[in-house]
Amino acid sequence: MEIKRLFDYLYHQQNNHPLERSFGRKHGEGWKFFSTSEIIEESLKLGSGLIDLGIQPGDKVSIVAYTNRPEWVIADMAIQQIGAISVPLYPTISAKEYEYILTEAEVKLAIAGSGDLYEKLQNANVSSLQNVVMMDKTPDRLFWKDIQSDTHLDQIKTISDNIKSDDLATIIYTSGTTGNPKGVMLSHTNIMAAVDNTMVALPLSKECVVVSFLPFCHIFERAVIYAYLYHSAIVHCTGTDNLGGPTGDLATIKPHMFTTVPRLLEKVYEKIYNKGLDLTGAKKKLFFWALNLTDHFEMETKQGLYYRMRMNIANKLIFSKWREALGGNLRAIVTGAAPCPEKIARVFSAAQIPIIEGYGLTETSPTLSINRYGGKGAKLGTVGPILDCVDIFIDASEGDYREGEGEILADGPNVMMGYYRKPEQTAAVFVEKEGRKWFRTGDIGKLIDGPHGHKYLKITDRKKELLKTSGGKYVAPAPIENRFKEDFLIEQIMVVGDKQKFVSALIVPAEEPLKEWCEENDVPYNSLSEAIVNPKVIARFQACCDRFNPDFSHIEQIKKVKLIDKTWEATRLDGTDAELTPTMKLKRRVIREKYANEIQEMYS
Repeated sequence: MEIKRLFDYLYHQQNNHPLERSFGRKHGEGWKFFSTSEIIEESLKLGSGLIDLGIQPGDKVSIVAYTNRPEWVIADMAIQQIGAISVPLYPTISAKEYEYILTEAEVKLAIAGSGDLYEKLQNANVSSLQNVVMMDKTPDRLFWKDIQSDTHLDQIKTISDNIKSDDLATIIYTSGTTGNPKGVMLSHTNIMAAVDNTMVALPLSKECVVVSFLPFCHIFERAVIYAYLYHSAIVHCTGTDNLGGPTGDLATIKPHMFTTVPRLLEKVYEKIYNKGLDLTGAKKKLFFWALNLTDHFEMETKQGLYYRMRMNIANKLIFSKWREALGGNLRAIVTGAAPCPEKIARVFSAAQIPIIEGYGLTETSPTLSINRYGGKGAKLGTVGPILDCVDIFIDASEGDYREGEGEILADGPNVMMGYYRKPEQTAAVFVEKEGRKWFRTGDIGKLIDGPHGHKYLKITDRKKELLKTSGGKYVAPAPIENRFKEDFLIEQIMVVGDKQKFVSALIVPAEEPLKEWCEENDVPYNSLSEAIVNPKVIARFQACCDRFNPDFSHIEQIKKVKLIDKTWEATRLDGTDAELTPTMKLKRRVIREKYANEIQEMYS
């Protein structure tokens, strides 16, 4: 069958390789799976029930849950097939953001998971919201199973047959690093173009086992759903609470692939590194000998015989244990949504756990470029070759860029329809160049040569995050931050220095590694807040600057650091603004405002 709409991926699975275990989630001690045919049946009956509740083509319906689950996919398919528009929500956003999104999109009904989501939705002052349907049976609330019907199945067939590829499928609100979130309008064609052209890079095959824990409400994981359906992958929906450890989901499910954000990879690496620090004698020496070997690893490069022999030993004695902890079957880990530190990608890839890094935005559905799996185009430190359906233009006309760098402009069938009800903001992100209309990504990058004759895209910074010193020089913080995060004592870092004479940094230390360092260096450790004011600890972080600064130009070098004793989070229970977006990006404005005094101290 020809795939023309997103829900066609589900029917493609049914027609080509139906599964008894298509999507599942934890249920007691085991797993409860929905088969392909059950997802189809349940989604049609739910769609009929939504029509009974007054949902018509073009109406907006939200989906929100704290963890991924098959019911999310069933709801997505139900909404699509009745011609309604899905508006997925992050469960952890503030009450103010709930109200803003639901009001602007005029959401008529929401389908919600457990926890406090019902209260969040009901407490939002939204006149359009008529019903909240629960994924779990709850007294005195509408339950999705109870509203199902078969009354309108013929009507759904008529509606779905008339849905066109270019019709609006979903409105996904950006995570909002600055200002109010914007609703990105994506058609079936937009997302399908990205999915179809990204799948060639992924290690997917019939009945391969995958774990899904990145939120379905984010375009990254949302698009991956359709790739899983197309390839008839067996999807285990879960959260991040029980991923690691000998009884964690990764060890017990033994996946072939999963998607993640770089922050999780950094945490895994930190745990591995800390275990290495706990070793003694010959075992400790062997661990760090193997780790040091990874510094010289390159993908798709035939390295010398002596290096390969040493890597074989390291793989057998050290890296095999890493792979076993992740289930032992991993073909690759796909990462996106934020820049992955090159060292992290290099270490895991050297340990025969290939890291596939891609790049894109919600506005591009999401993929613009991605490294390939299986030796057909991958280069560490880049986000891979451009998708076949995408054209990229490096625009150096506005800004003080290095040679070859500029803002990344994109054009292709995956570029959004526009921002919902924001024509001026939509117009602002498009520009005419060489007779074509290009989408302005706001990211700075360059194209470099690499294996297999590809041009590889390298992201160097975010245009809106550029600092401009008082001397008029531009500084890109992201490359500096990513380099400094290679130090195992640095948990989080934000470079500051806009309108200042020099560049400084706020640093959140990694607490457990710092505690271990203090013990080894005879520094008393009672709490993180006490440790960060100890002169020896401050000197250790200043030494980090001395080590990494030579990698950057004089104006980019960090002159001062201020240590912070509170980890930056994506949610704050005390009602204050979170420092990170749901996809773990820095909210620079929020951090600057919260630590205005600390920043001022560095410049006083």
